Amino acid sequence: MIDLNRYHPNPTRPAFVVPAGAVDAHCHVFGPGEKFPYAPQRKYTPGDAPKEALFELRSLLGFTRNVIVQASCHGCDNRAMVDALLASAGTARGIAVVEPGVSVAELAEMHAAGVRGVRFNFLKRLVDATPREQYVEIAKKIIPLGWHIVIYFEAPELEELTPFITSLPAAVVIDHMGRPDVDLGLEHPQWKRFIALMDEHPNLWVKVSGAERLSKTGPPYDDVVPFGRALVERYPERVLWGTDWPHPNMTTHMPDDGKLVDFIARMATTPALQEQLLVRNPMRLYWPERS
Repeated sequence: MIDLNRYHPNPTRPAFVVPAGAVDAHCHVFGPGEKFPYAPQRKYTPGDAPKEALFELRSLLGFTRNVIVQASCHGCDNRAMVDALLASAGTARGIAVVEPGVSVAELAEMHAAGVRGVRFNFLKRLVDATPREQYVEIAKKIIPLGWHIVIYFEAPELEELTPFITSLPAAVVIDHMGRPDVDLGLEHPQWKRFIALMDEHPNLWVKVSGAERLSKTGPPYDDVVPFGRALVERYPERVLWGTDWPHPNMTTHMPDDGKLVDFIARMATTPALQEQLLVRNPMRLYWPERS
């Protein structure tokens, strides 16, 4: 029986071969807790998922680079994420979670390690609410560094969040397709609201990740295909993809990351779209000096 508090023990090698230089643009590291303790205010306690396991998985799946996103279980203590960046020899970038009082020196130190953005999490089941003005204060501090903002929310919250999102003075990356209810379909006002937002604001990007979280039917996640494909084909230059390894807070199954990689080809159906999604877009956003 698969342990839902720990990543898949034997992921398969994907049948889909990713293009050379591909980037897993959304993954995490957890702990190890003895070295990098979890935040006292955390809403969940994951199993350890150290950098060594992440880099081993990266090789198995055929990726060259990672973007490591700070997860809520570590709060604003970014040490585990930064430690992984420093160990990556430049093949990983990071997304931090910071307090409004973070200093310019602290941000500069994280930038030198490879951090390129901050994450604002609006999922109440994962984090306590943060006043919007505090997020605005953080946004102003990261602009001089050229960082972007990652936002995590669920689709019903979008209407209320739209004025805040559109006010942010930076590129904004939306996690996991904006967490749509896939049972509602592509014609539902909820999805159309998200598409309208993307259409009207070219600074918005979206990750076509999280099929394992969005699906109501489970593997092979057929019900998520239309949503991912719609985004890849409509916004080919503003989409990213990531494994979301080690998949915290899964309640039904622990996904096989090799099968998740195979899912990419069902959303990005041509070599040109696959190259854009997995190489060109993440390199432009996270390694612009090399692109």
